[in-house]
Amino acid sequence: MVTDFSSTNSVVNEFVAELRDAEVQQDPVRFRFNLKRLGSAMAFELSKSMRFNSEKVRTPLGTARMNRLAEQPVLATILRAGLPMHSGVAEVFDRAEQAFVSACRNYIDEDHSAFEIGIDAVSAPSLEGKVLVVSDPMLATGASLSQVLNRLFQSHGSPVAVHVLVAIASKQGINYVQRHHPRARLWVAAVDSELDKKGYIIPGLGDAGDLAYGTKI
Repeated sequence: MVTDFSSTNSVVNEFVAELRDAEVQQDPVRFRFNLKRLGSAMAFELSKSMRFNSEKVRTPLGTARMNRLAEQPVLATILRAGLPMHSGVAEVFDRAEQAFVSACRNYIDEDHSAFEIGIDAVSAPSLEGKVLVVSDPMLATGASLSQVLNRLFQSHGSPVAVHVLVAIASKQGINYVQRHHPRARLWVAAVDSELDKKGYIIPGLGDAGDLAYGTKI
């Protein structure tokens, strides 16, 4: 299942417009802030799909019955680009356990048109029977996300539900993830139709990690 926020009018579209804007991108603090508040907004919408229990809450003047989350999810992200979005999601699910995966493209030719996905490290709690929420700003080919999910499941157990929050996704990436992980629900702020020969989303926004934290070498 895919929820595409760009199909409705909401402030999410304003956040994505600033993320894409080449002039606004010159300010990495603003770029990180936009990713963070996008993560919070998407997490709020995602929360509506989760299970809640009716509980009594004691106030200074009595008691009130409130609907509260039945369980906290596990929040995961892919270093380093996913950190700002992840931070925004963590502000919504502020009692959640967290997981981190170090993954990158290892290019195997000179023009960077072919690459393999390398996963260096995984730090996570048990996922068995839990709700997993993964933040990943860019869903390009879908290969990185698919391999990260596989690695998490193999080493830390099978979650009962998987949600993936993405700022910008390609149609190809969405199709790839749906084929390899049909149980994962995708929450996407914008969908673009093209990938270039290096696997970057067009028009996309560029390299989210570099824009947030500086160009890597």
